Amino acid sequence: MPNTKSAIRRVRRVKLQTAVNRIRKSKYKSVIKKANDLINKKDKKALIKFLPEFNSELMKASKTGIIKKNTSSRIVSRVTKKISKLK
Repeated sequence: MPNTKSAIRRVRRVKLQTAVNRIRKSKYKSVIKKANDLINKKDKKALIKFLPEFNSELMKASKTGIIKKNTSSRIVSRVTKKISKLK
């Protein structure tokens, strides 16, 4: 239990930031799931159209510190590699 006024404010701020981080993490995970679904459907046109949004969402997550930049780059690279293998 926070005792000081600043600790009370900090608890309130952390609660809000946790909610924001949860939303950001959820967004980036759902984008990855959507990409994987499109890969499983072998829908290359939709994947190519979806790729800029996918890249943008992952870079937003890495910019805000939800995931590391190298991790997001690696995920994008693997997805683009899978897209290029599709016919």
